[in-house]
Amino acid sequence: MRADVHHVADGTYLVHGSNTNWVILTEGDAVTLVDTGYPGDREQLLASLAEVGSSPEAVAAVLITHAHNDHLGNAEYLRAAYGMPVHLHEAEVPHARREFLHQVSIGTVLKNGWRPGVLPWAVHALRSGGTADVPVTAPQAFPAAGALDLPGRPVPVHTPGHTDGHCAYHLPGTGVLISGDALVSGHPTSRVEGPQLLPDMFHHERPRALASLDVLAELEGELLLPGHGPVHRGPVRDAALRARERAL
Repeated sequence: MRADVHHVADGTYLVHGSNTNWVILTEGDAVTLVDTGYPGDREQLLASLAEVGSSPEAVAAVLITHAHNDHLGNAEYLRAAYGMPVHLHEAEVPHARREFLHQVSIGTVLKNGWRPGVLPWAVHALRSGGTADVPVTAPQAFPAAGALDLPGRPVPVHTPGHTDGHCAYHLPGTGVLISGDALVSGHPTSRVEGPQLLPDMFHHERPRALASLDVLAELEGELLLPGHGPVHRGPVRDAALRARERAL
């Protein structure tokens, strides 16, 4: 299956999987992979690495924004098959092990089934492994504060609310923000286009998700790579503030 890969900046690729995105950062022969899609996106994930001239063997590390199945879905497969470390914020490590689950329940989805797009999204999520058991056996917290010694030199930015340990990744050198689900530009269950929070049912603690938009608004950059939706070009600060206005 051909992957929908977009070269958005030097050594930076945004990949659209099935209703979710991941990011590939390249430096020479090495790669950083940010998020891994649904379990059902594995073929597309591997194809995306090939399309940028790489392979799973070249992945130095997998970085996870948060441990929902549409972002974590292939992390344990990659770790077990190829031996690369899987890094998350320390607050998200037990979530990745599935010691608990901060994820929208089937009951909540059904209660919101009358909303446009929710039922088709739910059917797709189920078919793609959205409720599959995919814990990461040995997730690791970031080894140090600040920029990580990986391709792209991503800087983790703790943005809790969607989950306790949700983390965005800032690339100051290229003006890129990989925002995960803290700030998106679209979603199958949203009728809004452009910078926004996900619908309320998806957030573990919505007030903290709102507060995290203020954190993102302090970051310098002109390129937003969200966990859902297309690339957004323009000041990250403006995108974060626009999402906050829409959410109030």
